[in-house]
Amino acid sequence: MEQICSVNAGEAMRVLTEAKHNEILKIASQVFTEMGYEGASMAEIATRVGGSRGTLYRYFPSKERLFLEVVLSTGRRHLEPVFVDLEQSSGDIAMALQRYGEKFLAFLCDPESLAAQRMIIAEAGRSDIGKRFHQAGPKTGLDLVAKYLSAKMEEGVLRRSDASIAADHLVALMQAEIMPRCLMGLLGNVTRSQIKQVVKRAVAVFLAAYGV
Repeated sequence: MEQICSVNAGEAMRVLTEAKHNEILKIASQVFTEMGYEGASMAEIATRVGGSRGTLYRYFPSKERLFLEVVLSTGRRHLEPVFVDLEQSSGDIAMALQRYGEKFLAFLCDPESLAAQRMIIAEAGRSDIGKRFHQAGPKTGLDLVAKYLSAKMEEGVLRRSDASIAADHLVALMQAEIMPRCLMGLLGNVTRSQIKQVVKRAVAVFLAAYGV
């Protein structure tokens, strides 16, 4: 009986810890969006969470670590299903890449995502936050795209080449028309129709280069 109570207590503590962790991420995201990375402080985040800075630091040992987790958790939540869909897709490669590209680009062009990207770029020259973000986020995504493309090369749908470089080319093509302008604030809200056409052109160029 004591052992059961101990297990139940441990499970309850884990749930409470996860709930607090998620609460901190949600509030921290709001603070970073409002104040930017430089302007945000752990003290402000702790105040809004309703606890002490000591409690906050037990979950996240630094503002940089907290910021990275905010950005990466958002990316995982939105993009993991996109990569699963790409990996499991069968049939026409153009359709599979079109579906992937539209969802991928829609996430990147979201105002919250753009704000996070701008903050990372701004801080990358002062610390290794850019490298850490790339390793944990974009590189992971590129590796999954490369895995899919490699499988298509094995099937004879794409010509054999370095799948990692092919993934770089594909993702760069999808972003080329629109992302620089979005990041510099030259475009307003990007529509689904715009994204669809941008991705369609990118996929066409990619398959012209890599298709069999």
